[in-house]
This record gives sequence, structure tokens and C-alpha cells, in this order.
Amino acid sequence: MSRRLIAATALAAALHLAGLGQTFARAAEHQAWPDTAVTRLAALALIQTLNAELLSSPSATLTLDRWCNTHALAPAGSKIIAERITGQDKAADPEIRERLEAAPDEAVAYRRVRLTCGTHVLSEADNWYLPARLTDEMNQALETTSTSFGRVVAPLRFTRTTLDATLLWQPLPETWALQPIAPATKASSPLAIPDFLLRHRAVLKRADGRPFSLVVESYTGNILAFPAPAIP
Repeated sequence: MSRRLIAATALAAALHLAGLGQTFARAAEHQAWPDTAVTRLAALALIQTLNAELLSSPSATLTLDRWCNTHALAPAGSKIIAERITGQDKAADPEIRERLEAAPDEAVAYRRVRLTCGTHVLSEADNWYLPARLTDEMNQALETTSTSFGRVVAPLRFTRTTLDATLLWQPLPETWALQPIAPATKASSPLAIPDFLLRHRAVLKRADGRPFSLVVESYTGNILAFPAPAIP
């Protein structure tokens, strides 16, 4: 584990221990964070915390369920909903077919969704999957409902192999860990949080080891759509 990830994860733990991971009121729109070095460090710690949780869990949906409730992005007990995006089908390229170990004439289905927590879109996902390796009930649910892929295929007791995890935003410069952190001060402008912060590519496999899905998940700035921690 890199020194940056260790430091960021340690800060995230400190925030929770200090009571800064408390329940916040649901935000109707993205909350403005002040642009300070300390707030940027907090943002990095939270992004790396989510990254670590995603890497350690087979289901991104269940991870986002926990994130949504921990940070009160929606009323208590809310679940992630998959909003299907139609009319933007993408054919599986040779690499995807190879990763899925698909036969030359085997059908590869495509599903694109936005995973939402209340009013917040937390991720957009492209999913290529093999219908022949799912049950008829699973295929019907994927074609006709807004249930997330992870919930639909949960009976498979699947595992997840991450191909790559990419941080799309660097809140702090590469050498931040070598520099002193200035105390929080009143900022004159809000922190500009981009649309997307993190991207994962992963292959899902059944309990027998056979791959059945390749996903590309792009996590949005709404994972920070709560008030900035009030770090002293």
C-alpha cells in the first residue's frame, strides 16, 4: 500500500473517530466545500476510503448502499436504484469477449445504468454480460426492471476481479505528503469538485470461476454531496 493511501486512509479513520462521520441532513443539491488544503486532504481521504471499500467487496451496489447511508445522502434505509440508460448500446470489443471467455458465436448483452442514492447519481456503469451464464429470471429482471446488476446476480455468490482502479481527480499535488498541511482557513471560493472522481474496471465471476460480466464504473462527484467535515 502506498504512503499516500496509508496517510489518506488514516485521516479518514481519524475523521470518523473524531465524530466527523456523523449523519448529515440529505442535501437537495451538491454541497459547496471551502477550497482549503485541509478540505482537499479530507476529500482525498474520503475518495481513497471509498476506493478501498470497493476493492474489498464483490458488490459495488452494496458498497454504495453503505456509503449512501453512512453519509446520509438519502433518507435512512434508502437503497441504490439503477436508472437504465437506453439507446446507447456498445458492442463488446475483442478484449471484452476475451475477458469474458465468450465463445465466438456467444451473445454478449449490454446494460448501461446510473446508480442513484435518493436524488444523487453516485456512479454510471457500462456492463457487458453473458446471458447464457445467468438464469432466465436474472435475464428477465435485467431486461425489464431497474434493479441493480449486483442485486440481480447476488444468488450466484460472485467474486470480483479488479482490472484497474483509476483516480480521476487529484485534490492535492503529488508531493502533498512531503509538505506541511496549513490549518483550515476561510476560503474565498468553493472547492471545484469535478463530475467524475474514480473509475473501476472489473470482471465478475460465478462461484465456479467462470466470468459472466465485465463492468466499467465511473464514480461521480456526488459521493461527496454532503457538508464538508468541520475539521478544527
